[in-house]
Amino acid sequence: MTFDPHPMEVVFPGSHPAQLTTLTRRAELVEELGVDVFLVMPFTSDFMKLTPERYIHELLVEGLHVVEVVVGENFTFGKKAAGNVAMLRQAGERFGFAVESMSLVTESLDAEHRDERVTFSSTYIRSCVDAGDVVAAAEALGRPHRVEGVVVRGEGRGRVLGFPTANVAPPMYSAIPADGVYAAWFTVLGHGPMVGTVTPGERYQAAVSVGTNPTFSGRTRTVEAFVLDTEADLYGQHVAVDFVSRIRGQAKFDSVKDLVVAMEADTDRARAILAAQ
Repeated sequence: MTFDPHPMEVVFPGSHPAQLTTLTRRAELVEELGVDVFLVMPFTSDFMKLTPERYIHELLVEGLHVVEVVVGENFTFGKKAAGNVAMLRQAGERFGFAVESMSLVTESLDAEHRDERVTFSSTYIRSCVDAGDVVAAAEALGRPHRVEGVVVRGEGRGRVLGFPTANVAPPMYSAIPADGVYAAWFTVLGHGPMVGTVTPGERYQAAVSVGTNPTFSGRTRTVEAFVLDTEADLYGQHVAVDFVSRIRGQAKFDSVKDLVVAMEADTDRARAILAAQ
């Protein structure tokens, strides 16, 4: 069971956290785990006001007829997050359902700081993505961090420079990695008229630039993927970019020639990184 929109957006409008996965992607991942039913609860202002007691009785008991509830050990629920695992267990004894609380996944920071552990929470993963550390984000997620979006028309500079890029426009609130250049896998998800030689569902190597194109005094932050080994027309396609490794930070070059040299090096580096996957 999950909620849509994110509860924070309803409780504190304007505070929606960066979204690590789209709702559709989340459903796909859950299905891969063997779950039969993925329930999306609309999180509304009325739902937010449910007391823990009403939450249990109306949603879990009367609505879902639960047999067992599995939650994280720090799970809270109901109005002002007043409900907790202990309350849930008491209700389970009363209404006849089991409750299992799962320990949070943690890991030592490194060999030198074995006593310092980090919790693999969504907050931690967002901080990794925000810092451009997509390797740490992937370690916590168990998969590369993905940004989805529709390919839209950009300035067209890449094609002129010999590096035609797919300008990916992600949904609002998407968690976008820090500005820089990345090695990534690029996948067309197949939600549009197919033109060219790209096969839906097949991964392609890509060098991806995230940022404002400072060499050209850009102001708009974009996600531009130079998809390797294809010349397919990608405009209008729904695509996914799986970030594997950061190659370098964003830089402003003194000339277009210097930029092209750097892009060639970025492409070679991306190929090497992805070939080793």
